[in-house]
Amino acid sequence: MSNERLRSPILPGSAVGVLGSGQLGRMFAMAARRMGYRVHTFSPDEDTPTGQVADREITASYDDLDAVRDFARGVSAVTFEFENVPAATAAAAAEFAPVRPGGNVLHVAQHRLREKTFLRNAGLPVTPFRRIGSISELQMAMQELGLPAVLKSAGFGYDGKGQFTIRSTDQAGEAWEAIGQQEAVLEAFIAFEREVSVVAARSETGEFAHFGVTENRHRNHILDLSISPGDVSPTVFRDAVEIARAILEKLEVVGVLCVEFFLCAGDKLLVNELAPRPHNSGHFTFDANVTSQFEQQLRAVCGLCLGSVMQFAPAAMANLLGDLWAEGEPNWAEACSAPNVKLHLYGKSEARPGRKMGHLTALTDSAAQAASDVERARRALMRG
Repeated sequence: MSNERLRSPILPGSAVGVLGSGQLGRMFAMAARRMGYRVHTFSPDEDTPTGQVADREITASYDDLDAVRDFARGVSAVTFEFENVPAATAAAAAEFAPVRPGGNVLHVAQHRLREKTFLRNAGLPVTPFRRIGSISELQMAMQELGLPAVLKSAGFGYDGKGQFTIRSTDQAGEAWEAIGQQEAVLEAFIAFEREVSVVAARSETGEFAHFGVTENRHRNHILDLSISPGDVSPTVFRDAVEIARAILEKLEVVGVLCVEFFLCAGDKLLVNELAPRPHNSGHFTFDANVTSQFEQQLRAVCGLCLGSVMQFAPAAMANLLGDLWAEGEPNWAEACSAPNVKLHLYGKSEARPGRKMGHLTALTDSAAQAASDVERARRALMRG
């Protein structure tokens, strides 16, 4: 375990710093303030989703390491709400406050090649892949893995960005151009049945807690709907949780991490991606669980015991993208007319197609009914 330890719990009344200022930081700040903590957020933007509910919003570039150090001096611990924080930023913050999860976790998870290499070397199930550094290496890897295959930029990608699906050999040049002629990973195309995820937490003492297996449905590479509990076999449930546990332990995560899986025929699981932070597929926990993923992150970062993950009822979460604003303000009153549906908006000033603006969560007697209810409420937003 890292030598950088929390000597004693960081207690309510203390300030916790968040690198990043989007909706994940916003919900983290809400959970933290409810427990009596102060929250400082650091990002290049102002009037941000996190800044609107934080005690202090610092606006500076992540490359301004002196500003990062000043930020870290003013808090008792630092966490992050997205994994693409530069390594130098995390290191500068760590000079003055413990950073949780640690920079080593960021180093692995923000780079697809390092991430997949870590998983393979750890003996964990991962999609077959090859490192790509040139067009000739791409052509060779296409022959080795077969087509179709997916070319992904090695660093800083999410929601389908930096990806190109290659279906024929004559698309090699187009794919290489599309991802910016930079270091990349070519992955074998997986004919999976479903996508599932496990959001889990680990404390500095090794305590582990998870929110079960969630089924995820995507649209245009962006998460559209999450359903909990996911309809999976006991074998899949056990294997997914144990793989997640192994990943958090091998990375020595202190905080929350999401493991995204492809579920293939025969109950076979392949790890697709890691997200070392609260995750979109765990948003339902804000309403459905004794302890949300955001409070769990706070507890782990501050050295407290992890909270109960008991789920009150089956739940489903539907993302609200900026496309819903195409014909004007959505019909919030109609969506809120369903008594079992909760509305969350992120305070973003501009609605753009594909931008995550908020979500709805439905709780009811069955996961299937929750999914039906939340989709019905989302459709109601578009009615006149």
